Amino acid sequence: MTEQDKKLLVSMGNDATSPPSQDKSVIPVQAGNKVNITINLRHIPLLEKLSPDEMNQIKKELSLRYYARREMIIKKDAQGDNLLFLLSGRLQAIELTDEGRAIGLSLLSPGDFFGETALINQSSYTASVVALSKALVAFLPGKIALHLFTHSPSVAHQIQSHLAKKVQRDHKFRALLSINNTAKRILGFLVLMKQKTTEKQESVENLPTHQEIANMINTSRETVTRTLLALAHQGIIRKDAHRLIIVNPEALKKLVKSPEKPEN
Repeated sequence: MTEQDKKLLVSMGNDATSPPSQDKSVIPVQAGNKVNITINLRHIPLLEKLSPDEMNQIKKELSLRYYARREMIIKKDAQGDNLLFLLSGRLQAIELTDEGRAIGLSLLSPGDFFGETALINQSSYTASVVALSKALVAFLPGKIALHLFTHSPSVAHQIQSHLAKKVQRDHKFRALLSINNTAKRILGFLVLMKQKTTEKQESVENLPTHQEIANMINTSRETVTRTLLALAHQGIIRKDAHRLIIVNPEALKKLVKSPEKPEN
């Protein structure tokens, strides 16, 4: 989902007297005496092609909940009985070690959904999900979600594509974690997370913090910081607001393939 779409998914206003929208994909939510929140379900990729009647049914079934930073949204091994959508904020799927240390598995941005595997398999969640910031999450009952999976062609196609990409990503991520050189793991992480933005540039959108990256690839925050600074000094990357721009993708690829560490 683009940055613009993320901005439009949840919008806020101070006019408590605004008339309710007739758009069946829009949910007005009272978040206080002075602030109204409007959620546009059409900006959730999984739901964007639903018919007006399907969208109206989804609106009736959705429940919303705010989470504070570091609060757990779902816990590993709990029964999966909802499809969840992140509407605002940032979440991370984590695995807790026996020592209680959190290993980051993936990051979730507004518009993303999760919990689908447990629903399809009628099993428990395979990972926990924690809030990295204040977050608004929507819950769709499993029965309704499974009906969409099997009766809505657009949803079924996206679920199939999502699961295929998830398998590919997990395979690449396991290969990444097998790299002994920590600097090379960081470079590989950037390659795994990057998106093409222009003909000559790529970027990592919604850049995780250095600590979050460290948790995901089993290294220290200091190592992440040192490696990214080295790449910036070489003119390969630059930081821009909440994203990391890969100015020279070819140079990054050469470093990934090279047996040598990037310069420090």
